[in-house]
Amino acid sequence: MQNVSPTFFQSAWKRLRKNKGAVFGLCIIALAVLTGLGAYMLAPDHSPNANRMTLEIGGQKPGFSMWFLKIPKDKAVEKAGIFERLLSGQEDVYNYIPVRSWQQKGDSIVVQQYIDEGIEERQSYSIKTLNTDPSSPVVNKTFWLGTDKFGRDILSRLIVGVRVSLAVGLIAVVISLSIGIVLGLVAGYFGGRTDNIIMWFINVVWSMPTLLLVFAITLALGKGFWQVFIAVGLTLWVNTARIIRTQVLSIRELQYIEAARALGFTNTRIIFRHILPNVLGPVMVMAASNFASAIVIEAGLSFLGIGVQPPQPSWGLMIKENYNFIITHNPLLAISPGICIMLLVLAFNLLGNGLRDALDVRGKW
Repeated sequence: MQNVSPTFFQSAWKRLRKNKGAVFGLCIIALAVLTGLGAYMLAPDHSPNANRMTLEIGGQKPGFSMWFLKIPKDKAVEKAGIFERLLSGQEDVYNYIPVRSWQQKGDSIVVQQYIDEGIEERQSYSIKTLNTDPSSPVVNKTFWLGTDKFGRDILSRLIVGVRVSLAVGLIAVVISLSIGIVLGLVAGYFGGRTDNIIMWFINVVWSMPTLLLVFAITLALGKGFWQVFIAVGLTLWVNTARIIRTQVLSIRELQYIEAARALGFTNTRIIFRHILPNVLGPVMVMAASNFASAIVIEAGLSFLGIGVQPPQPSWGLMIKENYNFIITHNPLLAISPGICIMLLVLAFNLLGNGLRDALDVRGKW
C-alpha cells in the first residue's frame, strides 16, 4: 500500500524554502500572526477595539501630533489581568482632551483646548481634581498613520484589525476543508448514484454567485463577528470538493487500493488511512487559496455593512468609513487598510504557489 512518508514532506519543505516568493509570503504571514497575538500590546491605543474617540482631531494626516490633558473618568475602571489585556485590551482610565498649549500655575493648570482648526478655548483645571501625576498631567501623542473621522488612531485599528482577517481565514478554511474533503472523498470513492447526487449538489451551489450566497447565509444567521466567519466558510468548500473528487477518482483504481479491498479493509479505513494522505498536496494548496479568498470576501462584506460590525476594527470596515477621504485631503486613511489586505492576500497566494510547486501537484490538477 502506498503511504506518504515523512521523507516526502522533508523534501517538499526543502523545495519550499528555495522558493523566494513562498518564503516572502511565509514571513508576511508569520509577522501578521505575531502582530495579531500581541495586538493590544503593540497598538498605541490599548482600549478595547482600539476605539478611543476624540472627535476634535478626526481626519488628521499621518504624523499628526497633539497634546492631551488627562482627566479621570467619573466611574472607576477595573484593571484587567494580563490575559484579558492580551485578548481584549484595557479600558482607558482617563478621558483625553486635546490642547494646543498648557501651563501650570500653582495648583491649577491652564490649557488652550483644541476645538477645531483655528478654534481654541481657554480652560482651567485644578491638579487635585485631575487625580494624576502632577509632573505629567499632559501627554503628547503622535498618530503615525493619522486619525479617522471619529478621531481614532488608524495604526492601532490596523494592528487590531489583523485579528479579524486571520480569524475569518482560519475558520473559513476549517469549515470549507471539512465539508469539501468529506464530500469529495465520498463522491470520488463510491461513484455511481452517490457521486451523481453529490455532484448535483456541488453544481447547484457552484452556480450561485459567491457574494449572493454569502448575503443569503449572513441574512439567515444575522450580522455579527462569528456569523460572517461561518457564512464565508460555507461558500468556499465547492472547489475543494471538486478537486478532491478528481484526485480520488484516479487513486481508487491503483493497485494498493485494490489490495486493501482484497484484504477486507473497511471503506472508512481505505478512505481515511490510504486515500486521504495521498491527496494532502492539493488540500494544502486549497487551504492557502481559501484563506486568501476568505480575507477578500470578509473585507467586501464589511465594506458593504453586513460583515463585522462597529466598533470592531476590520480592514474592510475601515475602508468604508474613510473612503470619502480618497478624493479629499487624506487618501491614506482608506489606502492603508487596502494595502494591508493586498499584502496578506498576496502572501497566501505566494505560499499557495510555493506549496503547489514543492508538493509537485501541478501536473495532477
